[in-house]
Amino acid sequence: MTARHQGALSEIRREAIASPGARPMKILLCPLSDGGYLYPAIAVGRELRRRGHTVSALGRSTAAPVLAEAGLPFAAAEDFGERRGFSATWWGTTGPAQYRATLRAATQARADLLITSVLCNGALLAAEVLDIPVVVLGLSVHLWNYRAGGEGEPHLGRARDDRTRESLRLYAAVREQAGLGPRRPENPLLGDALLLRGDPALEYPGAVLPERVRHVGPLAWEPAADPAEIEAIETRLARSGKPVVYVHLGRFFGGTDQWPGLNAVFTGGPFQAVVEQGRSTDPHPAPGADILVVRKPWMGPLIDRAGLVLTSATSAPVLSALLRGRPLGVSPNGSEQPLLAGACVRAGVAVRVPSTATPNPSPILESAWRDRGLRARAGELGRRLAATDGVTRAADLAEHVTRGPAEELTTTAATQRS
Repeated sequence: MTARHQGALSEIRREAIASPGARPMKILLCPLSDGGYLYPAIAVGRELRRRGHTVSALGRSTAAPVLAEAGLPFAAAEDFGERRGFSATWWGTTGPAQYRATLRAATQARADLLITSVLCNGALLAAEVLDIPVVVLGLSVHLWNYRAGGEGEPHLGRARDDRTRESLRLYAAVREQAGLGPRRPENPLLGDALLLRGDPALEYPGAVLPERVRHVGPLAWEPAADPAEIEAIETRLARSGKPVVYVHLGRFFGGTDQWPGLNAVFTGGPFQAVVEQGRSTDPHPAPGADILVVRKPWMGPLIDRAGLVLTSATSAPVLSALLRGRPLGVSPNGSEQPLLAGACVRAGVAVRVPSTATPNPSPILESAWRDRGLRARAGELGRRLAATDGVTRAADLAEHVTRGPAEELTTTAATQRS
């Protein structure tokens, strides 16, 4: 537990000593409202509610239907006078709006704990001002500097030092705009606990994670698929009869356009594709390509019908594929994508697929489909991820940070493997 919480939580600690159980808390979920960040928070929130805590959520108004399906009370940031504060697209510039909305919503809810996601600098600052703990739900891999080790790790996308400095610079800018003074030199991006949704096998060999960081597994949850929509997709896929590749496009960062490569692979080849647009805005499948473009709030049923997943390597499709034992083709674009893509290739569960039409990536995809070793390793890692019971572990840690000094969370890739 960081020093700023010790005085405010002394009474909570005395209660924890007196009673072995967790006292009922009021918990506010305030992650980014995009599915890859929101759904894991919902998974943890539902478990904490099952344990008797009062759980509510804050986000963009567009998230309201999802929270309604999850059965969690929801407050829209727009109702607190803020817009875009919980958008992954605008996260770098809307920290102050997120801070103001979180501060108001948490005060109104009398929150004892915040659960947020990486990139939510405003929520971190709101927790500090309110003097309550905050748990951060991370991606599949650790983004910033390791505590120790990691020497020799290639720069995937950008160096860890650069990524850490840039993240801290953005945090400091939001802090200044919020009118808060400088804070002591420690990594504030971790909150009181940073929970990674991956596995130690995806970290660089021998690297030691910072204190307060722990792997908890996928935290899998997504809205239920409409059976009529699934039936319509199956009817469309049956027309071709070709084996299915599920393609999930993440945010486009100005790199190479992936559509020429997709058209080359799925025109006249042995496969057909279901392409989830994700956050890409300009799909353009070629006439005659065996491509079905969809935009759905769920992906599990589509991966179930596929034998291979091709992705730009964002956490949600990578984890969903591995949980179902599907090998991966990775074609990273920007941000954290090169880091996770490199980790999957290093773990032997993915092959790198060029996004361009020249050279044609079809032979790589066909080889990956036939590679029994690749499929076996993906299945093994998926079974390990499924066995972690991450939702229970995450809820345990969320309860723990309110009860006293945080336990030692340092771990290595070697010692955490099960």
